[in-house]
Amino acid sequence: MSENKQPKPAAARPTGKRQLAGVSTTSTATYTKKNTPVRIDDEKPGGGVASFLPEVASEIRKVVWPTGKQMVTYTLVVFAFLITITVLVWGVDLLASMGVEKVLTK
Repeated sequence: MSENKQPKPAAARPTGKRQLAGVSTTSTATYTKKNTPVRIDDEKPGGGVASFLPEVASEIRKVVWPTGKQMVTYTLVVFAFLITITVLVWGVDLLASMGVEKVLTK
C-alpha cells in the first residue's frame, strides 16, 4: 500500500520582496557587485553632440519592429477606437445641445 503513495508536490515559492521562508535569494557578493558605483570620466554627460547620431542608430537597431500584418491590425484597432470615441462624443454633444435648446427656447 505504501507503493501507491505519491509524494506531495512542493509548494510554489513566492517571488518578490516578501518570501515565506524568509531566506534572501541575494548573496552579499552579488549585492556588492550590483551596488558598485559607476565612474563618470566624461566632462560632458551624455557624450556630446557628435555622439548623438551614432547612439540613435544603435538604439534603432535594438527596436523590435512589427510585421506588416501586425501593423495593419494595430492600425485598424486605432481607427476603430477613434471612430467609436468620435461617435460617443458626437452623441453626447447632440444630446447636450438638444437639452440646452429645450431649456432656452419657448
